[in-house]
Amino acid sequence: MIEISKAALASRFMRYVKIDTQSDPQSGTHPSTGKQKDLGKILVEELQQIGITSAEMDTYGYVYATIPSNTEKKVPVICFCSHIDTAPDCSGTNVKPILHKNYDGEDIVLPDDPTQVLSTVVHPYLKTQIGCDIITASGKTLLGADDKSGIAVIMQATEYLMNNPVIKHGEIKILFTPDEEIGEGTSKLDMNKLGAKYGYTLDGGEAGSLEDETFSADGAKIVINGVIAHPGYAKNKLVNALKIGGEILHALPTAEWAPEATEKKEGFVHPTRFEGIAEKATLEFIIRDFDDEKLKQHGERLKDIAEEVVSHYLDASIEFSIEEQYRNMKKILDQNPEVTGYAAQAITRAGLDVITESIRGGTDGSRLSYMGLPCPNIFTGMQCIHSKLEWVGVNDMAKAAETIVHLSMIWEEKSA
Repeated sequence: MIEISKAALASRFMRYVKIDTQSDPQSGTHPSTGKQKDLGKILVEELQQIGITSAEMDTYGYVYATIPSNTEKKVPVICFCSHIDTAPDCSGTNVKPILHKNYDGEDIVLPDDPTQVLSTVVHPYLKTQIGCDIITASGKTLLGADDKSGIAVIMQATEYLMNNPVIKHGEIKILFTPDEEIGEGTSKLDMNKLGAKYGYTLDGGEAGSLEDETFSADGAKIVINGVIAHPGYAKNKLVNALKIGGEILHALPTAEWAPEATEKKEGFVHPTRFEGIAEKATLEFIIRDFDDEKLKQHGERLKDIAEEVVSHYLDASIEFSIEEQYRNMKKILDQNPEVTGYAAQAITRAGLDVITESIRGGTDGSRLSYMGLPCPNIFTGMQCIHSKLEWVGVNDMAKAAETIVHLSMIWEEKSA
């Protein structure tokens, strides 16, 4: 019988979310913000206190640790991974976590901003938490459950394994990464130091969910070159790059091909940044689809739209570029079915129904899978991520920690 301390897990999680670890896509450094290392240092100290002498953080903010094997069997080395940073989409400064004991199903009005209301009508998953404890922020920031719930879950499971040597398992690697939210979570990762054969990210939502498919992702940039002239003498001379950029944005479809108009397996193109001056402006986009060929077609379509707009402006031009970000991990995981299969067994052993889903997004596991570490994604319970309404159920986190323990046992049981 595996008994994860919910009180200890909640306390651990609430400590972590108070530490601002927001990443910065415009930084250009690794990690993108030094404050991510503030949490990394604490995690190393806590891992060492648990008894893991190998715990360390490198200069890039990656935390590595090893739970030693306690079995005579030859068990493949597995890794559990979560990311340290929180999203730039919503403030992560001065997070005030609130533990709502024995949730009664009524609306929750967040105290620092009464316009922020959690309701079972809008958020039906809340109904599964009635009678359980949930954690929210106070209304002015995100909570940081994405992905400090994953970190807390891995840490609690690690402590459980270290304190219960009767549970047999192989060597287990722990990895906490910076900058996942800005697509740089694996850019400076030392795979040799990690030394794992298979991995699992703890970066999912609803209890029981197991995700083996993500979007494939590209980033696109359109640099618009206008023609500058003094605005007082600009007739028939000035070509304003900002106006061209506005027209390109206006030419994008709104009833389809946009995040706000797509769901399930539908891809999209989404503008994320627009900056510049009249002479020169830059538009940045993210392009997403589960199918790589469709992803390519989205990029070509975007280029055609931009070229059509700029063709109406004499002497203006564009520079169009696409950069690969990550690819759908399903192709790799389908070649290693035991990785996802064992995770499903572990979730079942934890008393949950397995919910197999496709992620309309990406995880570190997307890139890790193509770096030689097949890596599906396991739930933590996080909900309403990247927003002031973000919340997580303590029972869901405990079930995720229990799943990690079961999964470690299953790999040992299946080995010779």
